[in-house]
Amino acid sequence: MGNLKLTSSAFEDGGEIPRECGYKNGNKIPPLTINGIPEGTKSLTLIMDDPDAMEPAGKVWVHWVVWNIEGSTIDLKKCYQGMTDFGEVGYGGPAPPDKRHTYVFKLYALDCYLDGDNETKAEVVDDMEGHIIEQTQLTGTYAP
Repeated sequence: MGNLKLTSSAFEDGGEIPRECGYKNGNKIPPLTINGIPEGTKSLTLIMDDPDAMEPAGKVWVHWVVWNIEGSTIDLKKCYQGMTDFGEVGYGGPAPPDKRHTYVFKLYALDCYLDGDNETKAEVVDDMEGHIIEQTQLTGTYAP
């Protein structure tokens, strides 16, 4: 693991994501800070998903896909956002149907920019193949 770090001022790694960030409680994007971007990085990609949704939903639930992030701030006016499993483009906050779930924010440093026509996590992941310089993650929990 290199120096790439993803943190939030709203919750510690492994800590509780604030209520207002939940899909049904305001759907506010938690503040995220990116540090230690490796040399040679052209863009960053962020994927937020819920692996604990496998049991109730039958799949890892996609909550947010953002790509072509430049620098240490996620400026949504300058990057692309993809489709969530809520059937919407943009951020879809935590919404566990049954019990406390752990949400994973995965950050990837890439040696290229990705196609702006991507719509899904699968398309973004395919395009990132062979271009990942470094990756890191931040986790947070949320209960219904």
